[in-house]
Amino acid sequence: MEAAQQKEDDCVAEETTPPQETNCDRNASKDVSACSPGATSPVATETDQSKEFTVTPQKGGTVVVEGTNKNPASEKLDRVRKWSVSKYKCTRQALAERLGRGSRTVDLELEPRLELLKDDRQRYDHMTKLTQTLANQLAQFTVTQKSLGDVFTELSVKSQNLHVEFSLNAEAQKFLSKSGETLAGAFNAFTADMNTLVNKTIEDTMINAKQYETSRVEYDAYRVDLEELNMGPRDAITLPKLEQAQKTFQGQKERYQNVRDDLSVKIKLLEENRVKVLHNKLILLHSAIAAHCFSCHSFLEQNMRQAVEKLDVSSVDGAPSWLEDS
Repeated sequence: MEAAQQKEDDCVAEETTPPQETNCDRNASKDVSACSPGATSPVATETDQSKEFTVTPQKGGTVVVEGTNKNPASEKLDRVRKWSVSKYKCTRQALAERLGRGSRTVDLELEPRLELLKDDRQRYDHMTKLTQTLANQLAQFTVTQKSLGDVFTELSVKSQNLHVEFSLNAEAQKFLSKSGETLAGAFNAFTADMNTLVNKTIEDTMINAKQYETSRVEYDAYRVDLEELNMGPRDAITLPKLEQAQKTFQGQKERYQNVRDDLSVKIKLLEENRVKVLHNKLILLHSAIAAHCFSCHSFLEQNMRQAVEKLDVSSVDGAPSWLEDS
């Protein structure tokens, strides 16, 4: 009787005590070794293939593993694919324009101003090179003048009979050399300012012009692509492509318009700045040339008057010729 009662108590204890389940999915990551039945927060692990998994325990001891598909290699490959397609379309559009087979967008207000700016840049660059050449030649000329003035000074000391004449030319050459150095400095300053205008200010605008041309080719490439799709049949396969092409075209159109507006504003500012800079620099250069010429003319006139007075005095006090003595 007691044995039967003990067996009945053991059966009741087994029914009231729930079993502990520790089942795990063997197809999950190697880092997941055990699962507790009371866990509620997901556990994220990473495999050797750079994939993220979310491990979520379920009722009954089962485990669900979900992948997020975040692979840097696939994302990079997708970017390369998109760049290749865009590059192909732009190259095809540029080649078609050069061969005269493709249509291009022409801005009747902006592009003539760009052509004028390119022509002005070439002329300014040529003018700057000529001015630099003149400045270098003038610098060499002043060095020769100074050397010639030193020779005249030495001869004036050694030749007493021609002291006045040699001194006259020595002073003239030295003054012209000094004034020429000042004029060469004015030419160099003008050249430096023109180099800044041509190679920095205008060049910066030309970089924006190249960006505008690139965006214009991209815009035309996607425009032609959209026109070709619109001319084709409409079915379940082409409609998604048409919608994607329309969306891409709108993005390229906005980018093209933004670049065009920025370039237009920059050209207007450049034109105003160019006129102001050239006005001031040209006036300064002309003033330097006028000052050089006027100072040289004034000095030579004064020097000549003094030389004539000295020559008249020396001719009066001079010794008679040996022919007169004979």
